[in-house]
Amino acid sequence: MRQTAIPAMWMRGGTSKGLFLRAEDVPQQQSLRDRVLLAAMGSPDVRQIDGLGGAHPLTSKVGLVSRSSREGMDLEFLFAQLQPSQDTVDTTPNCGNMLAAVVPFALESGMVQPQGERSTFRVLTLNTGMAADITLATPEGLVEYEGSTHIDGVPGGAAPIEIAFLDTAGSVCASLLPTGQPRDTVTVTGEGFAPFSLEVTCIDNGMPLVIFKAADLGVTGQESVAALNADTGLKQRIEALRLHVAKTMGLGDVSTRNYPKMTLIAAPQRGGSIATRSFIPHVCHEAIGVLAAVTVATAVKLPGTVCADVAQLPPGQEAEGRTTVSVEHPSGEFSVTLQGAAADSAVPGSAALLRTARLLMRGEVMVPHAVWSGQQAA
Repeated sequence: MRQTAIPAMWMRGGTSKGLFLRAEDVPQQQSLRDRVLLAAMGSPDVRQIDGLGGAHPLTSKVGLVSRSSREGMDLEFLFAQLQPSQDTVDTTPNCGNMLAAVVPFALESGMVQPQGERSTFRVLTLNTGMAADITLATPEGLVEYEGSTHIDGVPGGAAPIEIAFLDTAGSVCASLLPTGQPRDTVTVTGEGFAPFSLEVTCIDNGMPLVIFKAADLGVTGQESVAALNADTGLKQRIEALRLHVAKTMGLGDVSTRNYPKMTLIAAPQRGGSIATRSFIPHVCHEAIGVLAAVTVATAVKLPGTVCADVAQLPPGQEAEGRTTVSVEHPSGEFSVTLQGAAADSAVPGSAALLRTARLLMRGEVMVPHAVWSGQQAA
């Protein structure tokens, strides 16, 4: 029996990569749409052998893009996080890395037209209602992918893509500080480990995070990704902490959710502002997510957080209302510039950063006819 062919592009966005589709080309009914995306990516299967997924959360992502009819918006983006071994499609959190590929995809697919040598489009992320202005080079009406901009976690250089986030505080949680304070002391109990207490910062400036000092769980925060992923005892305690603190953040039962992300911090070792190891949430990130980096940078700037105990802001990092925070991660660093602030000077007005992206493949993704015949559900 024939399969259903869906026009698709496979793109790298920042340090992630995934499948990009026009929203109009997939089922509008959520349950059917999710089945189609799972089939396209090959989940649930740890190898994703029967789909396009790369057997890792960072390569098991989908972006659905459409033109926007909302005033002031050019494009709308729905991010979907799939897990290799699970049958879930999570459209609750944002993904700043995949966001970097949205405008290139829209230009490549003819959804929008270049504006000249440089083009800027405003993108609404439907997951949380977050908006961002995205600027990239479009010489001769074509997306420029080649350049010298390097982002740690991606080999070589590429053309820069500028992302200016407009309003990120409380993206999933009710506010920037969902517990109402910059630091909380929590005690966690569970099977298989002794009860432990530690201080955490619960914060959401684009991505809900639980930030805590690595030393409080007996590690340095400088370990390799492989070493942390192999430490089952550490991961068990981190997951217990995540489930416990999520309730105080107003997120309820997150056992099947991909947030909050868990971020270990330590003093910087390579000239940055703070060192991080980010769990997303059950696997240690090879780098750090875009919005996780924005949220960590905000916590560094915000008085009273656990970051204040280990972070270092070298002279010259604050100028003309801007603060640049260099977030160290396993494969390098991520610089975030926080611009302006609310009246209490604690909440940044916007965050700006550079990413890169590249079109890797264009064609059609094939979905078994038994999953979807190509007909839209009523």
